[in-house]
Amino acid sequence: MFNPSVLQAVRSGALVVCAAVLASCASVPASPAAPEKLSPEAVRADLRFVRETLERNHPDLAHSLNLSELDRVMAEVERTLDHPLTRDEAWAALARLNPAFADGHVLIGLQNWREESRAHLARGSGFFPFEVSLTADGALKILSALGGGQTAHAGRLLTRINGQDARQLTQELLARIHGDTPLFRAALLSRRWWLYYWKLYGTPTRFELELDGAEVVRAPAGRVLPAVLQDEAHFEHLYRFELLDGGSALLTLGSFSWPDKERYFTFVRDAFGRMRAAGTRRLIIDLRANGGGDDDMWKEGILRYVADRPYRAGSSYLKRVLEPYRKSGETTGQVVAGEITSLEEPRLDEPLRFEGEVWLLVGPLTYSSAVLFSNVVQDYGFGAVAGEGGAARVRQSGGVQSVVLPNTQLTLSYPRFVLDRPSGAREPALLQPELVLDDDPLRPRAVIDALLSRTAAPRSP
Repeated sequence: MFNPSVLQAVRSGALVVCAAVLASCASVPASPAAPEKLSPEAVRADLRFVRETLERNHPDLAHSLNLSELDRVMAEVERTLDHPLTRDEAWAALARLNPAFADGHVLIGLQNWREESRAHLARGSGFFPFEVSLTADGALKILSALGGGQTAHAGRLLTRINGQDARQLTQELLARIHGDTPLFRAALLSRRWWLYYWKLYGTPTRFELELDGAEVVRAPAGRVLPAVLQDEAHFEHLYRFELLDGGSALLTLGSFSWPDKERYFTFVRDAFGRMRAAGTRRLIIDLRANGGGDDDMWKEGILRYVADRPYRAGSSYLKRVLEPYRKSGETTGQVVAGEITSLEEPRLDEPLRFEGEVWLLVGPLTYSSAVLFSNVVQDYGFGAVAGEGGAARVRQSGGVQSVVLPNTQLTLSYPRFVLDRPSGAREPALLQPELVLDDDPLRPRAVIDALLSRTAAPRSP
């Protein structure tokens, strides 16, 4: 029998990033020392280490990648490793493998990027001054000031940045971003544009920006904490509840990862209590920014109030036996195929049971455990899914492990299992909502209003 703990998908916040080595001169005013250089032989050794580690530990490389394509990209990367590189330059070289991995849980990343980013600001440096959104056709639009503040330039198209064509910059960055699909990678780059721009192009103190192919504006580097870091640090940013007109409610779950789980469970229980008191008939659960986390946060946090029949979080699986997780009779390194046979029982005696319509609202950043949750809701008819699909596989990898590359000190992340959805269906391969709705990043409430104007399909009998 498969241990349900293997279903705990990687926390979105666990994807790691490497810190650049910066030092200060003793003289005043201080100035940064030159970054340490790594020999091309050292970086090439790490490239080989990546391939060997994946072949030894990944449960099924063919799950997401074409091995001949990976060989081709690795050969291209190796040809560029002919001169000394800083750690950030080594990331820029090795990260070209990330799109070829084609899995949000497989990447070459930078260590401790959150801490490094805060330290960068503390030194008086800044980032790209705007939060942005990358459209499906590759256009880069301004959403807000860095950190989410207001700007008169919201909605305008960035056509050149410091004299460089914005589309070319975008393509260079996308060539290093991890994720299942181009849609997923574009969404992730949008959210972390400030980070990846910094790592590839640096952070000048001022930016010259061409807007809409015409007007040129100049803006200082942003010196506030970017929105993604603000959101991750505050419970109230990730988790919100609203009673809406017309007997509806909106529950926003920005992550299934939070260190104080009791606070989360109390918050959700209070939400279902308020819905019971208000006579709520329709619940929208907003997962558009939810990159995953721990499965108990939707099993115990949501389905205890919603599920009306036994369910399982997946069906067949492949897992690589790694020593910390080895069971009796298993051999470290072997790949084991199996089937989840245990079922989660519904809490039919739950006094706050919700029997109205349930909608999950998803988007390109909905991932990992949030996809498992969506699979369960769809396969058992506990509700319906709306929003933008086509970004993440329904056959998810998980149980993510990370190892530090010995020379560059970058990180390699990879899963130890691959899990099929509860129904076992392999098609469609990507998460597909029953109700497809376009989402405008400049007007995030518009898709909620559109959903409220629709009638949900009834629960499956």
